[in-house]
Amino acid sequence: MTTSTLQPGKKVRVIQTIRTREELWRTQVEGEVVTFDPQPTGSWFAHGKNDKYWLPRLRLKRADGEIVDLVIDDESEIRLLD
Repeated sequence: MTTSTLQPGKKVRVIQTIRTREELWRTQVEGEVVTFDPQPTGSWFAHGKNDKYWLPRLRLKRADGEIVDLVIDDESEIRLLD
């Protein structure tokens, strides 16, 4: 999925997997894309651009109006719903 695909207004489902020692935790959220762009973390030791570590963050607005911020990683599955 490219940045140009995740334009504001698109409806998506994001499925994320967290790997633990014993099992996998899967969660999903659906909503309308508000923004998708790299944003810095508070990591002062990362030695990236402006001494910050930048992560791709996806902000969604759910159907009930809740705003959800997600860090997108290699394990994230994003599916267009339109």
